[in-house]
Amino acid sequence: MKKIIAFDFDGTLTTKDTLLVFIRYVHGTKAFVTGFLRYAPLLVLMKLSLYPNYKAKQRVFSYFFKDMPLNLFNRYCEDFAADNRHLLRSQGIEAIRQAQAEGAEVLIVSASIDNWVRPFFPTVRVLGTQVEVKDGVLTGRFLTRNCYGQEKVSRILALYPNRSEYRLTAYGDSRGDKELLAFADEGHYKPFRP
Repeated sequence: MKKIIAFDFDGTLTTKDTLLVFIRYVHGTKAFVTGFLRYAPLLVLMKLSLYPNYKAKQRVFSYFFKDMPLNLFNRYCEDFAADNRHLLRSQGIEAIRQAQAEGAEVLIVSASIDNWVRPFFPTVRVLGTQVEVKDGVLTGRFLTRNCYGQEKVSRILALYPNRSEYRLTAYGDSRGDKELLAFADEGHYKPFRP
C-alpha cells in the first residue's frame, strides 16, 4: 500500500509563523509594525474566531504585497528560504529525509503561501495557498482557498481520491491541522517540540 506522509509547515516544521517573519524580511521592521498596528483589531477578532482566518490573512497579505511583480516576489521567497534555514526544526527535517528514504510520498500541506515554502523543500511537493497573478503582478488576492482546516484534506483528496489505496500519516501543531490529523491513519500533534 502506498505511504503518504503530510507535514504542516508553520509551527510543525518551523519554530515560528513564517508569514510574519517573511513580511519583516521583505519590508523591514518599521513597515511591518505599521502594517500590523493597522490590522491589529482584525487580527484580534480572528484569534477570537469572530473573523475568518482566510479573510484576515488575505487582507494583511494584500496590504504588504499587492502590485509587487511576481518575479521580485519569487526572488524574495528564494532569498528568504536561503537566509532562514535556522527556522526549521531539525527533527522535522530528519522525519522528511527518513520518509523519502523509505519511498513514501512526502507532502507539505500548508496555509502559508507556497512560493516561500517551496524553496525550503525543493524535492517535496508543496500544497499551499496560491496567490493570484495578473500580467506578472500580484493582485493581493489568493488564487486558491486558504490551505487551512478542511482545505488540507480536500487538497490531498484532489491528488489521491481513492482513500483505500494509501496509508496517510500526518504531522501538525494547530487547530488548522485538526481535520488533517483526524483524516490520517496516524496523526502526530506537535511531534517535533522539545
